[in-house]
Amino acid sequence: QVQLVESGGGLVQAGGSLRLSCAASGRTFSSYGMGWFRQAPGKEREFVATISWSGGGAYFADSVKDRFTISRENAKNTVYLQMNSLKPDERAVYFCAASSLRQFGGSRQGDYDYWGQGTQVTVSS
Repeated sequence: QVQLVESGGGLVQAGGSLRLSCAASGRTFSSYGMGWFRQAPGKEREFVATISWSGGGAYFADSVKDRFTISRENAKNTVYLQMNSLKPDERAVYFCAASSLRQFGGSRQGDYDYWGQGTQVTVSS
């Protein structure tokens, strides 16, 4: 069983930056592929970024490529999402997810078996 707790959300002006953190419990964190998703009001949850178990591979949704980075520190059981040049329409609840089966990560919600409770990101114009 893995528990995930996101933090780092908040209010930022358009063009600003935030770094989200996701702290995981459990001794097998280093073997999990990790991902970030977001859900805006009235919209479906969507993929943002994913990182492999080792941190050696990552990929991003086209909408955030070149602005967001994902990283992990296995020694701290933590994965990060650095978000730069934020836009007002990126206001959403951001969720961290862990996959015990897909060590190289994935872009589908069904790739993940553990989810955090989410952290709110609000971008003012």
